[in-house]
Amino acid sequence: MVIHSEHSVVVSATPDVLFDLIGDVTRWPAIFEPTIHAEHLHRAPGEERFQLWALAGDEVKTWVSRRTLDHVRRYITFEQERTQAPIASMSGSWTFHPAGAGTEVVLTHDFTAVDAAHEDRLTAIVDSNSDRELAALRRIAELGHPVADVVVTFEDEIPLDGSAEDAYVFIDRSDLWPQRLPHVARVRLLDPQPGVQDMEMETTTADGGTHTTRSIRLCFPSDRIVYKQLVPPALLLGHSGSWHLRKGEDGDVATARHTVVINPDVVAQVLGADRTLADARDFVRDALGANSRTTMAHASAYAGQLAVLGGPS
Repeated sequence: MVIHSEHSVVVSATPDVLFDLIGDVTRWPAIFEPTIHAEHLHRAPGEERFQLWALAGDEVKTWVSRRTLDHVRRYITFEQERTQAPIASMSGSWTFHPAGAGTEVVLTHDFTAVDAAHEDRLTAIVDSNSDRELAALRRIAELGHPVADVVVTFEDEIPLDGSAEDAYVFIDRSDLWPQRLPHVARVRLLDPQPGVQDMEMETTTADGGTHTTRSIRLCFPSDRIVYKQLVPPALLLGHSGSWHLRKGEDGDVATARHTVVINPDVVAQVLGADRTLADARDFVRDALGANSRTTMAHASAYAGQLAVLGGPS
């Protein structure tokens, strides 16, 4: 049986702003609570294919979707090409209609379950994720600042003293970071599914304070690990990132990439009464960049030591 669901919200933003937020799936992991990672497989004007990883309840699910994007009519359709149980089929649409001074966003789904026994659970998951996505969309669009000022992406890159494969092992074994990294005080690492890590980490800040974050990490041996913070620091509404360890013509390279959503409402509380959103962007860039560079430097040293010793430990 095909089940149809429809969810909507009125947002104080223009249709163009909202269309662009939904249209760029690379920002979804930082913006939408259930989404962990999005990876394009094909992109062309008005159409794209991508693989998405997201939380469905307590499980990480992945699927491949095809989308069409009509910028003129502000209409997006999607259909899952390769599904994962309990979904047998899934398609739907995003539409954006002027509504007074704002925009009504309508998200629809048409789906079937692998069998009747899963229909109620699947409907509950679709309803929950739809409501959370629409709430997150409204929250970002109504922050009172241009999206580009609050959703920021940056990266750092360093050459490796050893192989990308050995540096990958260092990043993968985050349970050993408290003994290996100066800014990490504690890590709890679980492996709930093959290739999936649930990591809780306590880090030390430059002023001696500590904060605890929790992330879901996806490990793609042996060149990259991507993650999404389920519990980001107080200054952020969302944070996703990746570690890329790759071979280069002049030696192997490590890259740390971050996409963050800054919460303007807490800038004064966290950084001080006279601090601005621009100050917050600089602070986040410096803090996350410094930690990433430190981690990559230690991963490089670890890989370099193994290269000298002639093999992995």
